[in-house]
Amino acid sequence: MSNACDTTNTREKEGCGCMDVGTILDNSDNVATFSAVFASEAEAVAKRDALEKKAQETASEPCKIETTLAPCEGGYKLDMTFTFAYQVETVIFQLALR
Repeated sequence: MSNACDTTNTREKEGCGCMDVGTILDNSDNVATFSAVFASEAEAVAKRDALEKKAQETASEPCKIETTLAPCEGGYKLDMTFTFAYQVETVIFQLALR
């Protein structure tokens, strides 16, 4: 399984998921993304279900989740976008996945 790291507008330190001192959580970046290729469709579906569950557990209001699951070279590619009501929920979700 290969993962693509989340990209965020928040100034995030490389490789550790830490934010610079002075970063302000101002709700300007409340979207998290996930992308990975899985060997089988069953593995991709299991990961999708686990991420959806984790996102809804983290969110104080329903999290909007957009999912694309498609066959690709090497297996099945899962792309997900999570839109939270609050930036702090996005950060908590991203840290929980590390």
